[in-house]
Amino acid sequence: MEIINPLCCGLDIHKKTIAACFISPGGKEIRSFGTMTEDLLELADWLLQNKCEIVAMESTGVYWKPIYNVLEATGMKILVVNAHHIKAVPGRKTDVKDAEWIADLLKHGLLQGSFIPDRDQRELRELVRYRTKLTQERSREVNRIQKVLEGANIKLGDVATDVMGKSGQDMLRALISGDQSPQDMAQLARGKLKCKKDLLEKALTGLIGAHQKMLLRTQLQHIDFLNEQIEVLGQEIKERMRSFEEAIEALDGIPGISRTNAEQILCETGIDMSRFPTHRHFASWAALCPGNNESAGKRKSGRTRKGNMSLKAALTQAAISASRTKGTYLNVMYHRLAARRGKNKAIVAVAHAILVTIYHMLKNGSSYHDLGVNHFNEINHQATVKRSIKRLESMGYKVTVEPAA
Repeated sequence: MEIINPLCCGLDIHKKTIAACFISPGGKEIRSFGTMTEDLLELADWLLQNKCEIVAMESTGVYWKPIYNVLEATGMKILVVNAHHIKAVPGRKTDVKDAEWIADLLKHGLLQGSFIPDRDQRELRELVRYRTKLTQERSREVNRIQKVLEGANIKLGDVATDVMGKSGQDMLRALISGDQSPQDMAQLARGKLKCKKDLLEKALTGLIGAHQKMLLRTQLQHIDFLNEQIEVLGQEIKERMRSFEEAIEALDGIPGISRTNAEQILCETGIDMSRFPTHRHFASWAALCPGNNESAGKRKSGRTRKGNMSLKAALTQAAISASRTKGTYLNVMYHRLAARRGKNKAIVAVAHAILVTIYHMLKNGSSYHDLGVNHFNEINHQATVKRSIKRLESMGYKVTVEPAA
């Protein structure tokens, strides 16, 4: 078999040890290293002394990241390979060590690395993902507050749309202090809630004790802390994404995508689409490319494959918002598909459509143009006419079609 990489190394990474197999025209050398920083620097020096040109490793949890960071500084080419791709290559013997097998595959050019962005984008990813986690934790804390209120028979959530709005927070703090009556707390309502003061008085009348007050006080303090941290992260992300500002504004024009959504998407993808040959490769990487499991004419499953789950979650969230934005192409697309294939598949299809749109916008530097609510009728005009005639005839009507004057 043809040798593509004569000087290469395969790494088998564990939590506390690293097995390294270096292959050269002179043969193989296998060594073991620790995972402390001093050990990683020793590994890098050993590879440089042997004039190693390329290194491959499996994407094992988070343990590959410090190794990648150290080797990245040496200028060596590094491949982080999906473990499923390594297992899919036939010919492995059971007595061959993992590092040796990875090195042998790398030697013959049978491995393909995953997309790993540069250090700045990796750090930006961590910030945005952490902000998303804190936002989710804040939502969970709000749900816990709702449970405490229900346990005390305080029905504030039945009257107020947002318990954590300004009116809701004022009422909760008054409830905790315990020095105001339900009538007084109802007077704290703002905006549209002012029209519901009678309902608020009933909703705020409950059986709340010291235990519930202590829980609510602690939960509100936690939410205040989370709000502060989310704000700090938001400012840092905004500062680091100044170079993405033009792309953020372009994506913000797509129905369903907010600025926060655009930041989540761009920190995962970057703005360089040349790394993805087509939008199909991009969709596969984003886990929005349905699988095809068909045998003997029977379709078993179309479940989407594994991929970048953070990007998939951001696009799915955007698709849900787009499906509720009336008067848009994406809204019409959702309702057409939901009627035939169900809501979940329709959401995935809309998310895929948004992803393809983003791919072409970033690749061509163009802005978003909505196709309009009549797009499907316009591109399939004749089919629509035939389908309508057939439907009317099935209902017992005789149809004659003439073009309008």
